[in-house]
Amino acid sequence: MSDQFDLERLDRFLMSDAAPDDCMGLSDLDGFMTGIAVGPEVIMPGEWLPRVWGGDTPVFESAEQAQEIVGAIMGRFNQIVRSLDGHPDDLEPIYWENPEKGIVIAGDWAEGFLEAIKMRREAWSPLIRDPKAHMVLLPILALCEEAEANSLMKLDVDPDIQFVAPSLIPTCVFAIRTFWPLGTSFRSPLSGSKVGRNDPCPCGSGRKYKRCCGSN
Repeated sequence: MSDQFDLERLDRFLMSDAAPDDCMGLSDLDGFMTGIAVGPEVIMPGEWLPRVWGGDTPVFESAEQAQEIVGAIMGRFNQIVRSLDGHPDDLEPIYWENPEKGIVIAGDWAEGFLEAIKMRREAWSPLIRDPKAHMVLLPILALCEEAEANSLMKLDVDPDIQFVAPSLIPTCVFAIRTFWPLGTSFRSPLSGSKVGRNDPCPCGSGRKYKRCCGSN
């Protein structure tokens, strides 16, 4: 899969002062979009994009920057969707890494995935309540804060699973996808990496793009 978007620039924007204080970072955004893509119901970007910003409004310096940032988000989302038609090795989740210490931190990714579940908690409940199938969620929940995980499933999670959980996540995501009845978890890549002037503004303001960031 060739990249037509700049994840490094997206990462810098999400970490900058122009992004709201509570917006997602790149890793939790990646987990969040994976949860959206593999979930039991289709959720349109107009609903989930405002969650990326944490309910506040980013400050784009121009319409071109808004298109670039939203295009990078949607480009990565489409890449995730396409990978789900392949092999778990194709998924390549974005985790935080410390190359000097050889540490991989997947907790933010898992927290983002959990946020996606919360958007459709009732729709996810058949998987959560299934006595066998819910096991595919355990590696993800093991990486979340205990209170967050317990709010979803009151289960004892072996803390040792945290050490292997990052490597298990791609396989778990594919197992989640196959749990849903045929067709319900199917996603097609979205063509809308660009924002139409009459579309809701991706900043989450609730206004049309042409009246908001597109007016710059």
